[in-house]
Amino acid sequence: MTGLGWPSIVRLGLVQSALGGIVMLSSSMLNRIMVVEYALPALVPAALVAWHYGVQVSRPHWGHQSDLGNRRAPWILGGMSLLALGGLMAADAMLMSASMPTLSLILLVLAYSLIGFGVGAAGTSLLALLASRVAPARRPAAAAVAWIMMIAGIIVTAGVSGAMLDPFTPRRLAIVAGSVALGAFVLTAIALYGVEKTNVVSREEEAPPPDFRAAMSEVWHDPSARKLTVFIFVSMLAYSAQDLILEPYAGLIFGYSPGESTKLSSLQHMGVLAGMILVGVAGNAFGGSGVKMRPWNVAGCIGSALALGLLAFSCIAGPDWPLRPTVFILGFANGVFAVSAIAVMMELAGRGAKRQEGARMGLWGAAQAIAFAIGGFAGAGGVDWGRAVFGDQGTAFISVFVIEAVLFTVAAWLALSLGKATDAAHSADLRRATA
Repeated sequence: MTGLGWPSIVRLGLVQSALGGIVMLSSSMLNRIMVVEYALPALVPAALVAWHYGVQVSRPHWGHQSDLGNRRAPWILGGMSLLALGGLMAADAMLMSASMPTLSLILLVLAYSLIGFGVGAAGTSLLALLASRVAPARRPAAAAVAWIMMIAGIIVTAGVSGAMLDPFTPRRLAIVAGSVALGAFVLTAIALYGVEKTNVVSREEEAPPPDFRAAMSEVWHDPSARKLTVFIFVSMLAYSAQDLILEPYAGLIFGYSPGESTKLSSLQHMGVLAGMILVGVAGNAFGGSGVKMRPWNVAGCIGSALALGLLAFSCIAGPDWPLRPTVFILGFANGVFAVSAIAVMMELAGRGAKRQEGARMGLWGAAQAIAFAIGGFAGAGGVDWGRAVFGDQGTAFISVFVIEAVLFTVAAWLALSLGKATDAAHSADLRRATA
């Protein structure tokens, strides 16, 4: 097989950009509007987002199914169609909440189910395609490119949508949601066209992959894969707990408008982008190996913990606190730990048994999804609980931010163990190669 070249890798990165744009719409923008403009309890959008992550426990199944065939593009495009439809339906259903609350809730649950299935099918199949058809030396670079382009898609979508959304009206929201959904699907179709035709793998001589249960058992018994799963769960649990409350925090504590808080989210993702670029260059991810990522994993987790401490203090300091730089620093640290973990993930997926890239990516994607489901719900629920117990929304936000900082500290410790396991696996590979 001829590995995917850089033009094809960048094209697949456009799919990540499209995916990130719709996810931003459903998990960030609509979350803010439900809580602030429609005065719904924070647990309502949190439960919906948690549900869409819960649906993503199907990721291992999607990944395994894509392992069975010779093409992954149909799974990616099919997943994106579900994702676009779900994002559009979620916006329209939310606008019905005041006049038809019961029907609105039913449609919202259906919409977020479609979003979860779409992300699971498209995202897992895309990562499996990269892991299986990118040369080993390029895998860390390909992972960084894909995630950088996803963050870039979120930044662009959040910035443009935020500008179009002010002053807020239901009609403006409908136009924004429709534009994002249609644009994402069209971009994905264009990016995927012909990308596999020149890189078709002949698998007639390969043994057929094991069934789903056997494949997942084999992956789980790989020590490196298992430790990476635990690290992804803890680190993403820490990250996701602030994901749904950051924009409401800016609106309730600092008085940001919907457009301003959406732009704040864009600034956070700009920080993520900067962190990813730094690790991609200075960390030798481009053309390098996942075994060198341990220090960056640890540094990113510790930096995220410190940034969350600053965010908690901002509530005490008051409106004069530089909130935007603090959010940028948080995003930067998140980007450092994320891309270093992705580099290891891509390497371990390609190192595993043949035709199990999808199953491995599915397992790690499911760990992330479960963490996001729990973290997002717990973060929003913690704010509501804190309001009731302390009678002060500032104290409620501080409590959640501090708990996140502790989780990131635990993740830093897990990153050390993950790095040692990856080093050992890499050394074993080298011994086998030179034997």
